[in-house]
Amino acid sequence: MKGASVPAVVGMPSPLFLWRFKAILFLLWGLCCCKIGWDSVMRMSADLRDLFLYEVFLYYNPLFLVALMIWLWGVNLWVFAQSSVNYVKVFDLAQTHLSHREIWRCATWLTLIVPTSMTAYLYLYSHGEVSLAASQPVLLYAILLIVLLSPFDMFYLSSRFYFLRTMLRIILPLQAITFPDFFLADIFTSMSKVFSDLERSVCRMVNRQVATIAWFEADSICGSHSIAIPLVLVLPYLCRFFQCLRQYKDTKEKSCLLNGITQHTAALIVHLFYFTR
Repeated sequence: MKGASVPAVVGMPSPLFLWRFKAILFLLWGLCCCKIGWDSVMRMSADLRDLFLYEVFLYYNPLFLVALMIWLWGVNLWVFAQSSVNYVKVFDLAQTHLSHREIWRCATWLTLIVPTSMTAYLYLYSHGEVSLAASQPVLLYAILLIVLLSPFDMFYLSSRFYFLRTMLRIILPLQAITFPDFFLADIFTSMSKVFSDLERSVCRMVNRQVATIAWFEADSICGSHSIAIPLVLVLPYLCRFFQCLRQYKDTKEKSCLLNGITQHTAALIVHLFYFTR
């Protein structure tokens, strides 16, 4: 009948029930990954177990830390929203910026796929499927890179391109430095070890050393004596150093030079440590 009210849907689950149901599934999935991973590790020989676990740590630890950073960034946005802080204006974000819920959704997906790939890697290697095991971290890194660089309008296209543009501005500080530029660059300096592990992981994938213990050899191109390690470690500090020079050029404030000296000193310490051992 025209003008009649639409009856409420009977039996529709509440948002709280759905949230609890998803949390239970997430917990069960985590327990399954832990169980399968533990059983797979126990199948390996004791003399190679520690070496292999270090290799697994090398591939997946950087992505776990990135996932944790995304979770905490969502917490920051939630605190800003609860405190009525206009973080959109502070960080110079677009109107289509991601909310804390969307940030947490991205972190959830990353938290799901990284342990799943790691569990598959452990299971396949422990059951003798070395080639299939070696493909797991390669596929994971390739998928994440494709999603990040994809030009299609999915997976928050505008936010991904905003992030990539900011990264380009950090690497090439040819323009006036904005707050998002040096804020993200400061985050990168705190993640220099993560970038170093990523470089070693990608190096091993390119040189087909995955699912081996070639990293243990001192003369390995991706080993601990690789010259690429200190270069990647100092790269974020060098970016901040050039940002400080650019800020001094624009503002003539001496504090920018002092901050630049701090960043340059950190880069010198890294180089001295690696080239004098």
